[in-house]
Amino acid sequence: MSTPVWPSHGGQAEALLAHFELPADHRLEDFSANLNPLGPPAWVRDWLTRQLSGLGHYPAPDYSAARQAIATHHQLQPEQVLLTNGGAEAIFLAAALHAGQRAAIITPSFGEYARASRAHRLSINEIPLSPQDFSLDIDALLAALSDTDVLFLCRPNNPTATLIDFSTMVVLLEHTAALNCRVVVDEAFIDMVGNIQDEASLTTLLARYPNLVLLHSMTKFYTLPGLRLGYLLADAATVQAAQAHQPPWSVNHLAAELVAPLLADDAFTRRTQRWWASEHPRMAQALAQLGLEVLPSQACFFLLRPGAEQRASGITSDILLERLLRRGVLVRHTHNFARLNGEWLRVALRDEPANRRLIKVLNDCFR
Repeated sequence: MSTPVWPSHGGQAEALLAHFELPADHRLEDFSANLNPLGPPAWVRDWLTRQLSGLGHYPAPDYSAARQAIATHHQLQPEQVLLTNGGAEAIFLAAALHAGQRAAIITPSFGEYARASRAHRLSINEIPLSPQDFSLDIDALLAALSDTDVLFLCRPNNPTATLIDFSTMVVLLEHTAALNCRVVVDEAFIDMVGNIQDEASLTTLLARYPNLVLLHSMTKFYTLPGLRLGYLLADAATVQAAQAHQPPWSVNHLAAELVAPLLADDAFTRRTQRWWASEHPRMAQALAQLGLEVLPSQACFFLLRPGAEQRASGITSDILLERLLRRGVLVRHTHNFARLNGEWLRVALRDEPANRRLIKVLNDCFR
């Protein structure tokens, strides 16, 4: 069998199905994409239908209503907000601020930081997390940043589900401010961290550290990946500089108009928090009881691999991936995450019935 063409993101089963000679319509339950299983909110479909008449007009070029809603949500000023076509555009705009300069990327992490850096001709210095538990050695990181213009990191990190704590981030920002090094923090999954009020987001630090840039994705929390909706938060000067690299009308009318009502849906946020608090610990325990090696997770997904006994019996992550695929379950491989080399799998947290089905299928895979 030929070497598979590994998909670069979750939710892309076609190449894997072809490689394992499964039909294109092979039924799959998707645990490969890190999306909120409770979304999109029930009202979104009808709301979008009512907005279709607006497609005959250009969006407002400054997206003032959406930016005001985001600013109010984060207790910032609208000048500190840049609306973007998903989190991916925000990453590329942050890289554009340092075209031709020097970037550092904490790895393993989301591959778009390196892709955006290469697109804007930045040299890249990869700074590894601990190979044992993927923790961050802050002293080693600080020592590696002496010749760095911009540092990219993900918090909580994709795919490891680890979270650099708030106090460590303050130490990092103090150090990088003195070096005139910008810190770009991707908070795409911060709204699906256990207690999002407990100093999880770094938004409150924007006033103290003008070298801090935060990236957010609304498509993860509200399960709207096809709509493409994100934003960048920074000081006003940085936002203005990033906007100069953005094509006009980058965000479509439907996405821009949807921002304010999404952020106003507090009931959906509370339901998501209750789901995470219930399902996350239950699923972590269930996965570990199967004998899997499961990295402690502070996000809406788990990084795992067959345990020592399972690996000793010849079950690799790739073998487990195939067994799951043949049984109708799609999980995320890690062949294109730096330093993981396919040795782990990433599994998204879903609702309770889906999670119970996954545990049953995993159990069948090890029989």
